[in-house]
Order: sequence, then C-alpha cells, then structure tokens
Amino acid sequence: MEPDKAAPLDPLTKVALESLKDIAVPQPVSWMPQTWGWALAAILLALAVTIVLIRWVRHYRANAYRREALLLLDGLEKDLNGTATRDQALRALAAILKRVAIAGWSRAEVAGLSGSAWVAFLNEHGEGGHALNALLDDGEYQKDSNAGTLASSDILAAARTWIRRHHVSA
Repeated sequence: MEPDKAAPLDPLTKVALESLKDIAVPQPVSWMPQTWGWALAAILLALAVTIVLIRWVRHYRANAYRREALLLLDGLEKDLNGTATRDQALRALAAILKRVAIAGWSRAEVAGLSGSAWVAFLNEHGEGGHALNALLDDGEYQKDSNAGTLASSDILAAARTWIRRHHVSA
C-alpha cells in the first residue's frame, strides 16, 4: 500500500463528515463598557484630565515672563562679576525686577515705586532678601551707590528667588 493514498471511507462515515458544520467562532469582546457606570467613569476621567491639562497650559503661559526674566539674569551673571560692567549690570538687574513686577501687576501700581516703597513692595509680594533690599534701597539708579560691596552671587540668588517665588493674586 502506498503511504500517500488514504484508505477509502465507508459511506456512513462519509455522510457523517459531510453533515458536520464549522465551529462557531464567538463575536470579539467589545472594548466598550457594558454598563453605564463605567461609561460615566470614563467620561469623568477624560474630563478631569482635560481640565488638569488646560490649567497646566494656562499656568505655563502665565509664567512665561518669569522664565524670560531668569534667562536675562543668567546673561547678567558675567557682567556682575566684572568690575568695569558691574554698575551697569546692577542697573539692568533692577530694571529686570521692575519689568517682572509690571508683568505681574498693573503698570500704575508698580511703575512709580522706588526706594523704600519699591523694597516694601518686593518684600510684601515675595522674598526679597537682604541683598535686594540693600541694592534697591540704596538707590538702584544712582551712579555711586553702596551696592558695589554686595556679593554678586547673593544679589543674583535673591533676584532669582524673588522672580521664582513672588505671588501674584488673581
């Protein structure tokens, strides 16, 4: 007998095999929730994620002036350490602080402040620190001020701290 050739089937087996039907495959399982509670939970979760994302984007955009001011301070660091450019850099630092305050509050409220009123404003709305108080109270726009004796790192650290942490009420 040849191995490739199968034995003939008897007629009864042949009829039985022809009457068989394919196995019924069940419908694929749906990813949609079966109850309204899960659908509601999914909608609420999507809504919460959307609200959090919108608030984060608004917060990020609202603090763009802080990031810009911190970049400007990074550029002033070299000038503050140099003896020839220190006075000019100190005036630029005071101007950056004023610009940050104007961006956070109204121009009418901030633009006219100088001296001890300006220092009081900075301390009221954030941590000014001793270095900023000495720099700004001594005369931020005076040519010969005592600010030259302050350490550059202290002034920059105090300015960065105030820019990062000042609080603007809504």
